[in-house]
Amino acid sequence: MTDITFSTLGVPAPLVAALAADDKTTAFPIQVDTLPDTLAGRDVLGRGKTGSGKTLAFALPIVARLGTSLAGGKRRPGRPLALVLAPTRELATQITATIEPLAAAYDLRATTIYGGINQKRQVDALRAGVDIVVATPGRLEDLMKQGFVTLDAIEITVLDEADHMADLGFLPVVTRILDKTPKGGQRLLFSATLDNGVDKLVKRYLQNEVLHSVDEANSPVAQMTHHVFEIADVDQKNDLVRTLASGTGRRILFMRTKHHAKKLARKLTEQGIPAVDLHGNLSQPQRDRNLAAFADGSAKVMVATDVAARGVHVDDVELVIHVDPPMEHKAYLHRSGRTARAGSEGDVVTICLPAQKQDLKAILRKAAITVTPQQVTATSPAVATLVGEVAPYVKPAPREAKPQQGGGRSQGANAQRKRAARAEQGTGGRRGGRRGQSDVAPSTPRRDRSGRPAEAKAHAPRQGAGQSRGAQSSGAQRGGSARSTAKQPLRVGSLVSPNRNQRTNRRAQG
Repeated sequence: MTDITFSTLGVPAPLVAALAADDKTTAFPIQVDTLPDTLAGRDVLGRGKTGSGKTLAFALPIVARLGTSLAGGKRRPGRPLALVLAPTRELATQITATIEPLAAAYDLRATTIYGGINQKRQVDALRAGVDIVVATPGRLEDLMKQGFVTLDAIEITVLDEADHMADLGFLPVVTRILDKTPKGGQRLLFSATLDNGVDKLVKRYLQNEVLHSVDEANSPVAQMTHHVFEIADVDQKNDLVRTLASGTGRRILFMRTKHHAKKLARKLTEQGIPAVDLHGNLSQPQRDRNLAAFADGSAKVMVATDVAARGVHVDDVELVIHVDPPMEHKAYLHRSGRTARAGSEGDVVTICLPAQKQDLKAILRKAAITVTPQQVTATSPAVATLVGEVAPYVKPAPREAKPQQGGGRSQGANAQRKRAARAEQGTGGRRGGRRGQSDVAPSTPRRDRSGRPAEAKAHAPRQGAGQSRGAQSSGAQRGGSARSTAKQPLRVGSLVSPNRNQRTNRRAQG
């Protein structure tokens, strides 16, 4: 097919110039199919494989509509004119990054709204006035309930990765949000599949929609080469993972759990292969920092969970490695879709232990992937071909020393001072304590009511010098000297437990 430019599809000249400045001149198939309808204001249902260029397919009509025929009038605080809903913060961030250079051509403002961070900056942006909001459903609904954003001025609404929102259980929230947008507005829905309730969204919110399906749902990418490497045991797997990660190009390693992703990234870094991790336990600043390191090349390896299977777009990812095979075929396709994006080529490796063979075979069959497994080790020629040039060893930065138990140097010093104070109390008594209270027996022995020294009663512990007269009489009233002396402070030699002495006083006074 002859290459089709954006200008021939009706994209306004300022946007064509913005695209050309980013080296984008030729439209991808899903853009060729959908742009004539979306630019004309039609509702569109777009279905295409991951990495097919869906983001630009809806970003262009959003900016073109608001920039050339702005019906909403002057920009108003908390009243955006366009809304894009995305399932994850990573995807929302990348959508905004695609929209902003286009929006700048018409002096439009865009902002991103998602959870997991303080909402103040997002609220400030809304109060200042924005034209385009890219949001995850949960945080957007929260801000709507607080009154910071109203959707009654929305002219165009986009649902991206609608099937993933359904998988995450967001459809009830999405429905409540869409109900707040004007019925006559333009609506675009992009999804890989129409199952799990996505078809109900289409029937309820799209009017006279046009369906554009570039590829069959969940179809694999043609430029992607798949490999299954079978290994004998976990030790061989560890060696193979390290070898596959050692190349000079970008590669993403997928794990099933957050803990193992973090552990593997640290292990590779210690072995001289700079790696970052991406998973649900990271804060947003940590995610941004790790993604930036992966994008700028300071770390060529990213170890991720399925949180990165969608919405993470970094150019020139040459290899995706399923260190842990996914649970189902959709996850396999979306993980694999991080490579061979936008017409580029890429390889996908799945590492398989003997106990995983049957499950992996079923996943590949459902994903329509035909591949012949290979028995390999870390030194096999097939592995060396994928690794290519080995990156030079990078000495890991020294780890920060862990603080001492008890909270570090300052808290440790505090603990020492407390111990010294307790020692002083045990030998020299409390100076300035309660009247009549002492931790040391007086030099002159006390006498009881009969005039005899208290020490003469060897069978009864001596009364504490600090015990109040009320406690003595109270003890006598409760049943004589035996019961009373049983509740006196304990002595070790001439020392008395100050804590028990204080408790006795409080009981007597209360």
